[in-house]
Amino acid sequence: MNKLRRDHKLLVTIVKKGKAKKVMKAAKSAGSEGGTILIGAGRGIHEKKKVFGVDALYEKELVLNLIPEDILPNVLNAVLTEAKLYEKGKGLGFIIDIKKTIGIAHMNYEEEVKEDIEEMTDDIKHKGFDLIITIVNKGDAGKVIDASNRGGAEGGTVINGRGSGIHEKAKLFSIAIEPEKDVVLTLIKKSYTKKVLKAIEEDVQINEPGKGISFVLPVEQTIGIHHLMKEAPK
Repeated sequence: MNKLRRDHKLLVTIVKKGKAKKVMKAAKSAGSEGGTILIGAGRGIHEKKKVFGVDALYEKELVLNLIPEDILPNVLNAVLTEAKLYEKGKGLGFIIDIKKTIGIAHMNYEEEVKEDIEEMTDDIKHKGFDLIITIVNKGDAGKVIDASNRGGAEGGTVINGRGSGIHEKAKLFSIAIEPEKDVVLTLIKKSYTKKVLKAIEEDVQINEPGKGISFVLPVEQTIGIHHLMKEAPK
């Protein structure tokens, strides 16, 4: 019988380009079932601000690992050691609390409910926003956005990445292949969060093995969406 795991945390690790695979390997060796790598750019305190008089940005890789809380210390230690984050200029990592996850039906999993909309007062449940992050196979982002719209969202933002899960272990000439992924960011009013998640479950079949994963992050503050702030809840 599988061990019962409660709750998840999102571990975000930012390293120099080319180092993400080591981070992913270390996380998996410590018990993580997979992760997603995103390509970005930035500048650390130990990197030159300008090159030939032009503002410099350096390619970075972001590694997202959704970690069961009971193995988080082991994963953190493995990533810290492999990426040498204790050394200056090697990168950084941080942990974000997760409100809700779907798409991990294969696990014997009991979720700790942090915020139950049904138990909130009407005054509280319609205030504020959540960020739903959905990671699916490349080409499935449209399905996620369509489902989100059906649940009450206005749209979504797609980021390209790569990653692997427990159902993706393909190799080519003994080299592990990391399938391309679509990462969909959906900013949603709290009152619609459950509706959007349900629509994603139904339309994307995200609880089926290999289909993807979706999780919710709490949003503290928003800007640039005044029309939603003024909109009366339905």
